[in-house]
Amino acid sequence: MKPIRFVLVGGFLGAGKTTTMARLARTFIESGKNVGLVTNDQAFDLVDTQSLRNQGFRVGEVAGACFCCKFNDLIATARRLSEDESPDVIIAEPVGSCTDLVATVIEPLRQLHGAEYEIAPLVVLLKPEHGRKILGEESDVGFSQKAAYIFLKQIEEADVVVINKVDKLSDDERDELVCLVSERYPEKIVVAASARTGEGFTEVFQHVSRGERSVREWMELDYDVYADGEAELGWLNCRVRMGCTDASTPSRFLLDDLVFDVVESTDARLRAADNEPVHVKVLGSSKGRVAVANLVGAGAEPELSVASAIDTDEAELIVNARVTADPESLSALVASIMAEVAGRHGLWHEVSDVQCFRPARPEPTHARPIH
Repeated sequence: MKPIRFVLVGGFLGAGKTTTMARLARTFIESGKNVGLVTNDQAFDLVDTQSLRNQGFRVGEVAGACFCCKFNDLIATARRLSEDESPDVIIAEPVGSCTDLVATVIEPLRQLHGAEYEIAPLVVLLKPEHGRKILGEESDVGFSQKAAYIFLKQIEEADVVVINKVDKLSDDERDELVCLVSERYPEKIVVAASARTGEGFTEVFQHVSRGERSVREWMELDYDVYADGEAELGWLNCRVRMGCTDASTPSRFLLDDLVFDVVESTDARLRAADNEPVHVKVLGSSKGRVAVANLVGAGAEPELSVASAIDTDEAELIVNARVTADPESLSALVASIMAEVAGRHGLWHEVSDVQCFRPARPEPTHARPIH
């Protein structure tokens, strides 16, 4: 049987991995391939999973830790996607604060399951806001040097660096980022692209659809700095039900307005508390339709990325927040925001399934090979 092409799309939180997965999947499908997707998160109830499923993709989820620490779950999830209709391609999205994918995921995949999978070059997305600050060595990065260390290591181990979201950049800003990456990492393939509009994605697709990743030495990595960088983020996932307070009246609300209000209010409250939003996503669902709003970092504008265009009397929200705040403060803040938004819209609300923590130290399933 022909090996399944395995595509890893990495990148820091908010870089646009989910939009990129969807665009690549559609392009593979248009070329006649069957595609399965695998999402990954430190917690359960991932907005990305529900959003991709809503677009009609077959999606498996690995939750509870990075792929490196859940390698066996990654393999099991990939195989489950093959049970009904064998995919020609699997596209997997590791946690946005994860690095060391070559040593702890790609090489074990090659060595233990090389007959099943053909591994594509590793693609890492670069978020322009972080790229300009970190590669340009600005003093106000927005988070610590330890978190910036993870960002830089993600780029270092990439085969293809995709400067994403260039539709929001001027030509000069795009050229500056290409130069910053190329000067610091001259051996990398650098592509300027936009997963949203499709600009530059013909070249991205060519890299992930052809050939196999060459075997090369893995990078040096200080796991103490890596672990400390991840642990600086508060990680929150929860569910929230909201509905009209009086069932006897025809009162309704716009789902798109509600999810956008949650993200916009979160942005305002985080700025007031001097906390850095690294990535906030909210998915609202009702009557089979979904709306998604997100915030990809400090200084970015809240955005409605998926519109439902419906009004309803009740909805369920999934909230994913990655913030430079301690878990207790983040949990209390989100609970307060939900009460505030519900009150503003005249709705009752109920928060459940709250998971709020700092990521634990990475403990890869397959220990890093020794040089």
